[in-house]
Amino acid sequence: MSTFVLVPGAWLGGWVWGAVAQGLRERGHTVHPVTLPGLAERSSSTDVGLADHVADLRAQLAAHDLHDVILVGHSYSGLVTGQVATAEPRRVAHALFLDANLPVDGASMTDGWSERGRELTRAQVEANDGRWPVPDQEDFDGHDLSGEQINWLLAHATPHPGRTLFEPAALERPLDQVRATYVQCLQPLRSRPAEAEVFGWGFKTIDTGHWPMVSRPKELIDLLDENA
Repeated sequence: MSTFVLVPGAWLGGWVWGAVAQGLRERGHTVHPVTLPGLAERSSSTDVGLADHVADLRAQLAAHDLHDVILVGHSYSGLVTGQVATAEPRRVAHALFLDANLPVDGASMTDGWSERGRELTRAQVEANDGRWPVPDQEDFDGHDLSGEQINWLLAHATPHPGRTLFEPAALERPLDQVRATYVQCLQPLRSRPAEAEVFGWGFKTIDTGHWPMVSRPKELIDLLDENA
């Protein structure tokens, strides 16, 4: 059996993994859902940057004395888990990027966006006390979510620490040295991430939207269990 550390994406806390964590535990795995500083029950933390998220996750792995884990990073948190995987080879046996951003040494999450996109996001953050506001309800359209599931996400989501979007990643070794699998959500359909092929990683798909732990928890449990 394996040990999973589940790290949610922007606006989310460990709560979003509830059904997946339970399903994996029922199959005999050890599971640690994580909430990063500045989010959910830790939202009182302020002025949080990407480096703080990386340091916090490393500290959580050490506090639980975890080794040989499967580290799952969803969406934004691929930036965090990717950096941790490069820095903690004895603790992280396998990194799984779930429809996730990938860290590029010296670059921030928004560096690859259009100039207009960066400007709009920075303006949103500045207008919301340094936090990236929760998406609007229509932003979840096309992601295989029911109205009830969307309302549940919106009811629990918290604004995301804005500095994490603009702070550059710092890799302690090349990302292609990490044993990893990339999982792409197919709704709405996007091109396959080139890195998964270039790095020689495993590549899997799941036919749902960007929040599979909500829209298709059973399928995601099966996929994670297969990678255990």
